[in-house]
Amino acid sequence: MNAAAPPADPDRRAWLEKLRCIGRREGFFEELGADHTALYVARGDTLIVTFENLDHVFEHHDNRMPWGHAFVSSQGWSMLGLMAHGWTWYRDPAVFAFFDYLAADGFFAQFRRVVFYGASMGAYAACAFSAAAPGATVIAISPQATLDRTIAPWERRYRAAWRRDFTGAYGYAPAQVQAAHRVHLFHDPAAPLDAMHATLFDGPNVAKYACRFAGHRIASLWMAAGILKPVVMECVDGTLTPPRFYRMARARRDVPRYQRDLLDRARAMGRDTLAARYCEAVLARREAAPYFAAALEELRGSAPA
Repeated sequence: MNAAAPPADPDRRAWLEKLRCIGRREGFFEELGADHTALYVARGDTLIVTFENLDHVFEHHDNRMPWGHAFVSSQGWSMLGLMAHGWTWYRDPAVFAFFDYLAADGFFAQFRRVVFYGASMGAYAACAFSAAAPGATVIAISPQATLDRTIAPWERRYRAAWRRDFTGAYGYAPAQVQAAHRVHLFHDPAAPLDAMHATLFDGPNVAKYACRFAGHRIASLWMAAGILKPVVMECVDGTLTPPRFYRMARARRDVPRYQRDLLDRARAMGRDTLAARYCEAVLARREAAPYFAAALEELRGSAPA
């Protein structure tokens, strides 16, 4: 594989060297062109393949490891963590060649279970590259089907990626998941663009879960609610069903971000009576909720005499 250009930031160089050391000791570390890296940590016969933004890992994760490294390792699972340096959507011939090589070399065949996981851009990649491991499970949170302007001209986000080629190898995600065993697709049907992407995934192996009013950042909401790991674990072991998921998803009701989003949505719709009742319900459950207290006072003050 072509080596990535060395980062200018000394901290980042030291961090990448740490990843190289982990790869040499526990599996492998590959630099895929200038924009992507892959860290493989060998554990058990279940492999979790994750996709995320390398900058996000470096800046926001406490231990600067790919999402789930500690969680995946604690379960005795192996992990292949792909990281993108920027919003590339992994549309890079070096990444295509990497997955082609793994498939041809029998890398995926050595595992009893292979799971591809990602959110947003990472969910697109999880779907697209799952084609390299037929029979895999896919966990896709708020995925894009494609950013090809001829297929999704309504997608106005992610302008930086419009110039990239979404045709050809590992291109159109709904076609790439056809060989997967099961695709668990989570999206907010009240978020129009995410809902439109979700409709393009229509195969018999696709199970869709409606995360209404969760917005695009479903994974971070689940983390705040404490259900991200349980949901992932049940997808991995094949026990997740819609009733089980929706029971777990009730935990979102106690997340302050979710509560605030619901209040703001009600007020934007002009549903002031409903908004006031919701403020009262939140204040009855939380000791300190100044945003809701102020909103309730404002709503009461604007109510007709």
